[in-house]
Amino acid sequence: MADITAVIPARYGATRFPGKALAVIQDKPMLHWVVAGVSQAKLIKNIIVATDDQRISNACEGLDVEVVMTDPDLASGSDRVFAACRGRDVDTVLNIQGDEPLITGELVDQMAQAMLDSEAWDVFTLGRRMNQESLESPNTAKIVCDQNGKALYFSRHPIPYSRVKTQDSYEACLKHIGIYGYRMSFLEKFCSAPPCQMELMEGLEQLRALYLGGTIQVLKVDYESWGVDTPEDIAIVEKQLLKRIKKHG
Repeated sequence: MADITAVIPARYGATRFPGKALAVIQDKPMLHWVVAGVSQAKLIKNIIVATDDQRISNACEGLDVEVVMTDPDLASGSDRVFAACRGRDVDTVLNIQGDEPLITGELVDQMAQAMLDSEAWDVFTLGRRMNQESLESPNTAKIVCDQNGKALYFSRHPIPYSRVKTQDSYEACLKHIGIYGYRMSFLEKFCSAPPCQMELMEGLEQLRALYLGGTIQVLKVDYESWGVDTPEDIAIVEKQLLKRIKKHG
């Protein structure tokens, strides 16, 4: 069985919410919730927090994770993941953003097992059932896949285009969940290439992987991701965590 390393990129200077990795949710920094969720997974060999700021590194003291300091000028979380794993004996890496406090070990294991069970992919990611509201929202990334679950295209626009408006047009695509698995060999190729035009137009870096000829396998799950992008998202996440705590005691 191949070993999977999980990397949690956590940048301090997020444009819309600076320092959000340290934002307090239910008396703990958000990053602690992410680490706790990933730590519950049974198929992860080790966990690395890749950060650009000493304050985030200090917040990891006492957690069972390794911290790697990375260049603050790196362009994306994928670049931070590659920088953290470069030169290591790592074949397969899981990229879980530091603003995903609702992540669970069960989901991580579901994704990790699917990655281990298949060889025909360069990038692995998740999707879930779409609804009409998400289909029409430019803030939601959509995926269209082939019959084997491989991504054909990602867009912020409703895809595929329907010449006839129907009530179930959202059934033709999936809502993207931005958690990624990478072959390290392809991640190096990805991070060495400049952004492509369609990536810049859509604002979706996974389109660079498709442009480079990479195979993106999409696993359909029931998990509803809620990444924290703004301070207003904290209250929403806290409600979800409270529901989970009450349900599981």
